[in-house]
Amino acid sequence: MTASRDLLIDAFDRIAQTARRTVEGLGHDELSGRVDPDSNTIAWLIWHLTRVQDDHVADVAGRRQAWLDDGWEKRFGLPLDAHDTGYGHSTEDVGQLDGVGAEELIGYHEAVHARTVEYLRTLDDDDFATIVDENWNPPVTLGVRLVSVISDDLQHVGQAAFVRGVLERR
Repeated sequence: MTASRDLLIDAFDRIAQTARRTVEGLGHDELSGRVDPDSNTIAWLIWHLTRVQDDHVADVAGRRQAWLDDGWEKRFGLPLDAHDTGYGHSTEDVGQLDGVGAEELIGYHEAVHARTVEYLRTLDDDDFATIVDENWNPPVTLGVRLVSVISDDLQHVGQAAFVRGVLERR
């Protein structure tokens, strides 16, 4: 057991718990609702944060993504490239998620979360200093990449919870 690994698992657990609480009980109108015509929807935010986690953790783990391996790409049926994570999406792209239900969003997130925790449990403290991306100056370590995913996910799950709160008060 390592302190670093345990902290990262705790952070990813909190993201998963917040994602579930944010999406549970929501129907189509809430999942696809927008604060304004160009804002992101709850469905898109949860899908995007999960896609980023799936993509980045699979990459550093040397594994294929759950999106592809577990058939989530087919279940969602989005007219997007199989490796699209949502980065740079337009308002119209965000709307592609309008038909996705809460069960799919939570199911996909839980599958990715399980894979993430499984991978994290294989790591020791020394592993976090491993360089995983030399395209940056300084090069990115495994620890920095994982914290970056956590930071991005926390921002997006917080945005989704905020959108839910705004929509519920309307």
